[in-house]
Amino acid sequence: MIILMKSRDELVFLRENRQFFNYLLTFASRFKNGSITEEVQKGWRPGVNTSKVSQKNKGTMPKVKTNSSAKKRFKVTATGKITHQKSFKRHILTKKSTKRKRGMRIDGVVAKSNMNFVQRLLRLK
Repeated sequence: MIILMKSRDELVFLRENRQFFNYLLTFASRFKNGSITEEVQKGWRPGVNTSKVSQKNKGTMPKVKTNSSAKKRFKVTATGKITHQKSFKRHILTKKSTKRKRGMRIDGVVAKSNMNFVQRLLRLK
């Protein structure tokens, strides 16, 4: 059995075989007036649900979740600044000077260039 399908102004011939059987079954429900070209042009692919949103979930907004990893790594101060812990203080500390390690104890402030991104992760914006 050969199926004639129009795709990008070219005719593509698809031959039936064992692996192709399920593909044909999914197409069987998509026939409109004996033509499948409309569905292909709309971008339909087998295995992908293109149906509209179910009536049950219609009208409800999706949940807005705070990024879990971000809320563990950042802290918002009373003045509205966002702080983070400095990096490079977990291991290989013997070759780092005491002054350098002491400076890493103090929390850093998120740079202005990254502020919008971090605020979005924490749902502050």
